Amino acid sequence: MINGKKILAVVPARGGSKGIKLKNLRKINKISLVSHVGNTIKKIKIIDKAILSTDNKKIAKVAIESGLTVPFIRPKGISGDKVSDYKVIIHALKFAEKKDKVKYDIVVSLPPTSPLRKSKDVIGAIKLLIDKKYDAVWTVSKTDSKYHPLKQLSITKNKLKYYNPKGAKIIARQQLDKVYHRNGVAYVISRNCLVNLKSILSRNSGAYVVKGNQISIDTLSDIKFANSLF
Repeated sequence: MINGKKILAVVPARGGSKGIKLKNLRKINKISLVSHVGNTIKKIKIIDKAILSTDNKKIAKVAIESGLTVPFIRPKGISGDKVSDYKVIIHALKFAEKKDKVKYDIVVSLPPTSPLRKSKDVIGAIKLLIDKKYDAVWTVSKTDSKYHPLKQLSITKNKLKYYNPKGAKIIARQQLDKVYHRNGVAYVISRNCLVNLKSILSRNSGAYVVKGNQISIDTLSDIKFANSLF
């Protein structure tokens, strides 16, 4: 709890990843991704409760060993690869509130696929939401100018063109505005945003910029890179 606000952490860890089988159990620096996030949560004393949402019993077992609570096995209706983050998070919130007989003011989604996250950044994002009275705060990283949207290309019927026509006018990187990408370290969302606005991002949302290396695990190459960073 912080400033009278009760905080629920939700760790979404689906078992059916198509890219890497049981991705959330893969090890980075000899520790599973689920255990990494469990260890981080232990350092964040302002979190009142942390639960893992999974459809896989193997992931649930490792999560419990890591100190996370697994109060349910995720229903099939919200376990597919095309299910939105919102549906997973609101399901976890409603379940926890009914079980605990309390209302949580803030929900923090912590995907296991960001093993480089630091507790101070999660705390910073939570404090930013409270201080600025945002509906949501997402952690982001600055995008290298090489990957700027105006420098991207597309191929249609083997014909190359700028993804955005404005890109043709870019000569030097100094012409590019700064852009950012979400890094998966934390998604901090108010209860009002989830329950009343039915969203994880509103027009009244802020960004917490994380400095240093971050990676979101999607491929085997990402696992190798993350291990090299450790």
